[in-house]
Amino acid sequence: MEKQMIGLKHLAIAVALGLTLNTQEAAAQYTPQQPWQGKIGKTVAETKTSLTEHQVLAAKNSPNIIYILIDDIGYGSASAFGGLIPTPNIDSLANNGLRYTNFHTTGVCSPTRTALLTGRNHHSAHVGSNAGAATPGYDRVIPFEKGFVSEILREQGYNTFAVGKWHLTPKRDQTQAGPFNRWPVGRGFDKYFGFIGGATDQYRPILWEGTNKIEKDYDDKKLLSELITDRAITYIANQKSAAPEKPFFLYYGPAATHSPHQVDKVWSDKFKGKFDKGWDWYREEVLARQKKLGVVPAYVKLAPGNGGVKKWDSLSADEKRLFIRHIEVYAGYLAHLDHEIGRLVKYLKDIDQLDNSLIFLSIGDNGSARAGGENGRTNFGIGANNAQADDIKRDLDNIDLIGTARSNVLYPIGWAQATNTPFRYFKAEANGEGGTHNPLIVFWPDKIKDRGGIRNQYTHVADILPTTLELVGAKKVETINGIKQDSLEGIRFASSIQNRNAANNHTVQYYEIGGTRSVYKDGWKAGAFHKRGEPFENDTWELFRIEDDFNERVDLAKTNPEKLTELKAVFDREATKYNVYPLRSGGQNERDKEPDFFEGKKQIVLYNGLTHLTEAPDFNNRSFTITAHVDVADVKQEGVLFAIGGQFGGLSLFVQDRKLQAVHNFSSEKESVNSGTQSIPVGKSTVRFVFQANKATKNGVASIYINDQKVGEKQFVNATFKDAWDGISVGKDDNTAVSDSYKSPYPFAGNLKKVVIDF
Repeated sequence: MEKQMIGLKHLAIAVALGLTLNTQEAAAQYTPQQPWQGKIGKTVAETKTSLTEHQVLAAKNSPNIIYILIDDIGYGSASAFGGLIPTPNIDSLANNGLRYTNFHTTGVCSPTRTALLTGRNHHSAHVGSNAGAATPGYDRVIPFEKGFVSEILREQGYNTFAVGKWHLTPKRDQTQAGPFNRWPVGRGFDKYFGFIGGATDQYRPILWEGTNKIEKDYDDKKLLSELITDRAITYIANQKSAAPEKPFFLYYGPAATHSPHQVDKVWSDKFKGKFDKGWDWYREEVLARQKKLGVVPAYVKLAPGNGGVKKWDSLSADEKRLFIRHIEVYAGYLAHLDHEIGRLVKYLKDIDQLDNSLIFLSIGDNGSARAGGENGRTNFGIGANNAQADDIKRDLDNIDLIGTARSNVLYPIGWAQATNTPFRYFKAEANGEGGTHNPLIVFWPDKIKDRGGIRNQYTHVADILPTTLELVGAKKVETINGIKQDSLEGIRFASSIQNRNAANNHTVQYYEIGGTRSVYKDGWKAGAFHKRGEPFENDTWELFRIEDDFNERVDLAKTNPEKLTELKAVFDREATKYNVYPLRSGGQNERDKEPDFFEGKKQIVLYNGLTHLTEAPDFNNRSFTITAHVDVADVKQEGVLFAIGGQFGGLSLFVQDRKLQAVHNFSSEKESVNSGTQSIPVGKSTVRFVFQANKATKNGVASIYINDQKVGEKQFVNATFKDAWDGISVGKDDNTAVSDSYKSPYPFAGNLKKVVIDF
């Protein structure tokens, strides 16, 4: 009877939205071959023919569906929710759709993406963290029993596209050898264009299309947000030209506004003078705007400031000048992304597809990132002015580089706190609303009548998938590729689309990232901040009546210990149910890390032409030898033999000016060794770079050899050789150059047979 009533409730919602439920049993993309309905005769004339229908057709007037997930952005950033950074295109979606003010993410990147795309809790889907480990909640191998929205919708007759950040493929699968069944095209997406990892450079991104590594032209000045928008529009144009009646699903996952904060000065310079009053003023101004918009309750006061943030008025003039430039760049970065979102929306309008497009736009996969620290994080690439030992002075010497292609920067924690207004805590701190409370916009012109409406129901990122399926009348998918599917864990909030007073369906939700944890139940919340490496029993739990205390100002743990005990028991129940245990603190005793592709291998052979092996072996603080087998026809032939990393750090072995040279770039500082007066001879040669590490002091001795003769040696002061993005290239130095002695890709002009790495 209960199931019958629930079914009637969902039917009523569909009728209210004017939808036709697709309840018939239809063939799926991977349904076994159906019986042939004809009759074979000895001739065609005697045969009754029958064509077997193999295509799945979506229900008539099925909407296009778009998920937009902005990266690393706080509740008080975008003007759509009261922030001081103008986002007119996002504002337009909100003003013509619905603002959800009580929406929550998991608190960090890939766990949120997992919950969004699978409709399950992130530990349940094995992605409890950005870093993998050897227990079910953390191994980062999403089971095929937990189908992606792309797989489900493709079974309904949708085309499925993804552009931008992925961050869901296990590390050991992220090479050119695959396997590719956990890449986007292996999890239900017909087309994919973007980057597989968690972050990339905006000017020189590491890009894949499908499973093919592609190279951005060195003269192409487009930023990543523009590139993914171009590709999304191309995918849609091709599909709608061929089958205008067929709906599509698009997952649009920009790298913005994750670090590095990079954008053309045309955008960042628009904000000069806009933030000169500082981050304390910013918080006060944003809170007033949020109240006026109705996206925070009228009673809300600012949460106490973080202990690591200085009062703006206490800063020196130099500090203020530097920190202001950081927020100007960040504002330009977000404004540029808003422009690209607007370009996508305008295209849909131009081709008469916008009105029947259902868009979920989450302003953040987590709150603002605090990792920039007190002064901001800066890395300016080789050739910058790094002479100053003092961080502030060094950064001021390079202030014009902030946000450019020669910078890898993240704003100071003061701006993270300001853009997270009105909340406390930050990204990856799952105990606080500042880590998990993000704005959500739902837009669907054909169906949403209360345009610009506010919705305060408690919702979670895992709720979006089941809500989508209900709104579009999708049939239940029992199996995908023959694999029986687990139940969805998100809770539908479709009833709130037409009814602003709809009940809170989502009554219990746990949160956990890196041991920091909390639980929500029926308007109450309990949470504990966890300091990395400390015993969990030392954690202090807090208690809030979150329904009446929007941003956790009044801790009731001491005055209501019974309720705290009750909620801690609820967390334990949910943690047990969804694979949260064992809690992980990040201490030295936790060594069951996610394996990489090259783990345990003592010798690796690489061939000429390899580009961007981003899942590279670990060279840091260990001894190794790189041997290249070359054949030189002319002493003037030069170029890169082997490179790992790029302008922000790495190692390059190359031939230049007839010499064998090795350049080590660490944090944009450079040290090198070369063959001096010894040249590489014409003909076949074996050249080697040998590094003998001193693990205790984290440095070592670098030597180079030509045909077994040592021709150079130098003490290297640092033993870090791998950067975050560029990976390994053989026979050239792709993307950004490790050394300022050449310009990428600087291919080797001679014959390079292979490169052998021995550890």
